[in-house]
Amino acid sequence: MTRDNELGDFLRARRDLVSPVDAGLPWHTSRRVPGLRREEVALLAGVSTDYYTRLEQGRERHPSEQVLEAVARALRLDGDATGYLFRLAQPAPRTAVTDPARTVSPELTRLMNHFLDLPACVVSPALDILAANPAGQQLYSGFDRMDNLLRMVFLDPAARRFYRDWDHAAQGVVGNLRALSAPFPNDPRVAQVVGEVSLHSPAFAALWARYEVRPRTSEDKHLWHPLVGGMRLHYEAFTVTSAPGQQLFVYSAEPGTPSADALVLLRSLAGDTLAEHSAPGVESRTAR
Repeated sequence: MTRDNELGDFLRARRDLVSPVDAGLPWHTSRRVPGLRREEVALLAGVSTDYYTRLEQGRERHPSEQVLEAVARALRLDGDATGYLFRLAQPAPRTAVTDPARTVSPELTRLMNHFLDLPACVVSPALDILAANPAGQQLYSGFDRMDNLLRMVFLDPAARRFYRDWDHAAQGVVGNLRALSAPFPNDPRVAQVVGEVSLHSPAFAALWARYEVRPRTSEDKHLWHPLVGGMRLHYEAFTVTSAPGQQLFVYSAEPGTPSADALVLLRSLAGDTLAEHSAPGVESRTAR
């Protein structure tokens, strides 16, 4: 993953996603580009075509906030995508935190293991699963490895059974990676994960090239577990303020529903597994 002119890559990808009709421009059947032309973005943003072209080509490195806001409006960017645009055009000063926390604190680990009976895990900006409580480990037990959500979604065959709407899950995890990794543009782990998954998954490479920024903070998910069956779970993401870049993911179910009963069974299975691994003579194992 190169960042030599990521601002230009972002602008090109995003104008491809805007149709002239959506932008209020006339439509011609002879158009050769899927979205807006450079001159059309320049017109909508109120800048010269030459200036916008230099912006895309990386020859203009210091656009003003007014220009960025105008370009964001022209490309119909939402708040998250606009924030991403500003990060690319105006990198954080060197005094800002540039490296995410790599380890989970003992206090957060204790909270997950002893006070959260719901499936929970802590993830990094690269979507590495840094820690998970027993219920969280059991939730993902159908995967070959529980290590990185991006790799699991795109490279593990179990994902297409686990996520009942795999396409939606795939789009979501890519957009979330964009959002979570944006504050850490030089994180080598993000580059490593993106490179690995791009190499083996054309589906991921195509979604990543769209530059969609979609933080997943709250969502209902339809999942399937090999032992408890289908579940409709609500997912919430919480920022771990004491550890830059980390987020706590927690899954819950509506009380009194079959999904709530499935979660009870899931916790029971997690407890049985934990007791088995803690028994004398049985070696403890980490999450798969």
